[in-house]
Amino acid sequence: MWSFVQPGEWMYKGRKEERVEFRHTSVLLFEAVESLQVSPDGIYVDGTLGGGGHSYEIAKRLSKGGRLIGIDQDDAAIEAAGKRLREFEDKVTIIRANYAQMGEKLGEIGVSSVDGILLDLGVSSNQLDDARRGFTYREEDAPLDMRMDTRQELTAREVVNSWSVEQLTRILREYGEEKYAVRIARKIEERRRQRPIETTGELTAIVKAAIPAKERAVGRHPARRTFQAIRIEVNRELQVLEGSLNEMISLLNPGGRICIITFHSLEDRIVKDTFRNAEHPCICPPDFPVCVCGRKSLGRVVTRKPILPGEEEREHNPRSKSAKMRVFEKREAQENAAK
Repeated sequence: MWSFVQPGEWMYKGRKEERVEFRHTSVLLFEAVESLQVSPDGIYVDGTLGGGGHSYEIAKRLSKGGRLIGIDQDDAAIEAAGKRLREFEDKVTIIRANYAQMGEKLGEIGVSSVDGILLDLGVSSNQLDDARRGFTYREEDAPLDMRMDTRQELTAREVVNSWSVEQLTRILREYGEEKYAVRIARKIEERRRQRPIETTGELTAIVKAAIPAKERAVGRHPARRTFQAIRIEVNRELQVLEGSLNEMISLLNPGGRICIITFHSLEDRIVKDTFRNAEHPCICPPDFPVCVCGRKSLGRVVTRKPILPGEEEREHNPRSKSAKMRVFEKREAQENAAK
């Protein structure tokens, strides 16, 4: 994998198994980069580096005094982005970590605040297309994995074979919005009593058997919601997002912006609520004539409504159809002083 510590320091450790070329089409690419309002001498963080598409456009806009820090927990993404961003190596630092560790990792390289942060959430095209990762329900011989960070112990196999019916029902309902959650959970339990469920194909067949035929015949793939729910559970995606947003806002310099692209209604709700609360944190009763709680606004929500992909992008990249981007801007120093 690629390992990076400081700009210009690049190290590669070979892997024995065959690698799949990392391909990922960045969603809302130019809308996101333009929303960051990149300053040539600024410091920016791409917290979900992926294949480096967003980072490349940010790095292009930086002068020699600017800096880009890319963070990703996926070693395949780290390697692919390292190659893509090599021409900017003097101003790029790449770190393998979860974006939840952003503050800690920035501190380790001497960065206490930044001018912009970008998150492109969800699963990447490469993770879906590489059957060995176990994210896709379209490959019958793929192991049940679904880890974005292959260093972690919890896999989809453990969730499917060890979680109780009640736990499975909960995550299918909450994270997959699956109306047949109970039926699917019970089918999983029935099947695993015979032998462990090992592959994505086996899980897909179980889900199909649990859903009425008339429902399977319409709409999107019947296993889509189940796979989404298990993936979110394995990677603790919602907990990580909710637990990280306030710290990321605190890392911004005055006037700095954070842009977040979501693909799931629960993610979008977390971002929307956090940004709104950061803008209007007062908890005083509405009938109080003045604020006495002492909570000060941290900035403003730039996007009253989320930015959506255009028609052309939705046509050429179907995975962009559910994307929404929200932007928050930290207050300028003089505005904070006046509050």
